[in-house]
Amino acid sequence: MSSASPIIRIEGLHKTYQMGDVLVHALHGVNLEIEAGTYLAIMGPSGSGKSTMLNVLGCLDRPTSGNYFLGGEDVANMSDDALSDVRGKRLGFVFQSYNLIDQLTVVENIHVPLFYQGKDLTECYDHCARLAGIVGLGDRLEHRPKQLSGGQQQRTAIARSLVNDPLMILADEPTGNLDSKTGTEVLNLFDELNAAGKTIVLVTHGDEVAARAHRVIHMKDGVIDRDIVRARPAIPPAGKNTP
Repeated sequence: MSSASPIIRIEGLHKTYQMGDVLVHALHGVNLEIEAGTYLAIMGPSGSGKSTMLNVLGCLDRPTSGNYFLGGEDVANMSDDALSDVRGKRLGFVFQSYNLIDQLTVVENIHVPLFYQGKDLTECYDHCARLAGIVGLGDRLEHRPKQLSGGQQQRTAIARSLVNDPLMILADEPTGNLDSKTGTEVLNLFDELNAAGKTIVLVTHGDEVAARAHRVIHMKDGVIDRDIVRARPAIPPAGKNTP
């Protein structure tokens, strides 16, 4: 790791859930730093804590105790409104099920995070259309999700994750609903975005998906069992997609 300040710093993170009369300890004192430009994969069996980790990193869930600094700002103890603001302005999300709005077009779906910031589509249209072009959907701006293939829907979701120029993109099994060829195309797009400087944190069960990352964390029983850092590719991925 370099001496640069990490964009993510987690210290002594615990997350406990109350399940009836039982306490479930999902995270046990996790420590983690992630620097800007990292491509990180989180792996582990069901119940290992990887999904909880992603939810905490994405400010979708709060830690029970411990510290979480995002971009130098302590977000662990923020109010719900403040956390919502962080999610909308500083983070981008890509989900296995795409989470697009069926009634909206491609360009309207990309615009959604900006809509919640009070920005009208008319003032953001060119920006949203440019992102659609970056992910290969420049000729699908007015199509709705049901008119798109699974890969095109996921590309729309990736463009949406970029619309607020986030500090970090968080992806939860982003190729889980795609065939192998389309999944590879989506992963190639992540490679290009990371090569252009985007920080990506991805949860996956697949070794082939994790192989794209430069750092792989294996979780087990709520702790980081292994933390593997690999050399970046000698030759950047082909393509001209830049966020």
